[in-house]
Amino acid sequence: MIDAERSIYYDRGMATQTAPQRPSEARERLLRTASGLFYAKGIHAVGIDEILSRAQVTRATFYRHFPSKDDLIVQYIRTADQGIRDAVAAATANPTSADSSVRALADFVVSQIKTPGFRGCAFLNAAAEYPDLENPIHQAILAHRSWFYETVQNAFSRVTDSPQLAATHFVMLRDGAFVEGCLANPDTVAKTFLHAVDGILASFPGNTG
Repeated sequence: MIDAERSIYYDRGMATQTAPQRPSEARERLLRTASGLFYAKGIHAVGIDEILSRAQVTRATFYRHFPSKDDLIVQYIRTADQGIRDAVAAATANPTSADSSVRALADFVVSQIKTPGFRGCAFLNAAAEYPDLENPIHQAILAHRSWFYETVQNAFSRVTDSPQLAATHFVMLRDGAFVEGCLANPDTVAKTFLHAVDGILASFPGNTG
């Protein structure tokens, strides 16, 4: 049975965004429940009735907090994005060498792949269900991916004269590892990904001198 209350995110450190004022417990429960279901089953496969039943809230309460299912989905994406931003910031907070941020990002990707209940990338999964570039859901996905690419590029700027190209390699490898990570042995995928990151670092001459 799907444990919706655990919000089984691949980022493993998912934390629900809170407003400056005291958040509504019902809203948080709705978002937490929906997030777990969306990630585990797919967004289109989950209806409002299932969310209401598992979250144990009324339809009126749902619409008081989220005008539509799409609004809930956008918040799901934004909350996932914030959780990953926070986790990445913590992982790269104290660099010990020029390449430590790159390796910290790689280790974070591996930790995601090895998370119990891993079902691939929540953002790529959602993008497959909402391919329209103008859709607010797709826009929220693109905002996350743009931030992640820029973060990787900044990390590589400390070790190479070609940070854009290196970051592109890293993100493509990460996307492939996320797809393979829910189809094959996670340990094997993780080792292969880390080996590939070593290859990226060796392929692009450093600029620290």
